[in-house]
Amino acid sequence: MIAQKDIDNWFTHHAPTPEQLKSYDAIRSGAKMLAEDFNCSAPDCADKTAAMRKLRETVMAMNLAIACNSPDYLEIKGTSA
Repeated sequence: MIAQKDIDNWFTHHAPTPEQLKSYDAIRSGAKMLAEDFNCSAPDCADKTAAMRKLRETVMAMNLAIACNSPDYLEIKGTSA
């Protein structure tokens, strides 16, 4: 069973700190460069579309990793990463 504290954490808004905003921007910037490389390197096809979708999913997963596992937030909630 998934712990209630994890569900609470996952479905709570986490206002970003200035440090987190820098991390989000860096992740999006790197992913955008990779997406541009993908776009120029492969013909338009279902596989390229899937790769782009997975890259977008990766960015979202990283955003969640930052938001839901920041030391400051976890300390306030009394949980650990």
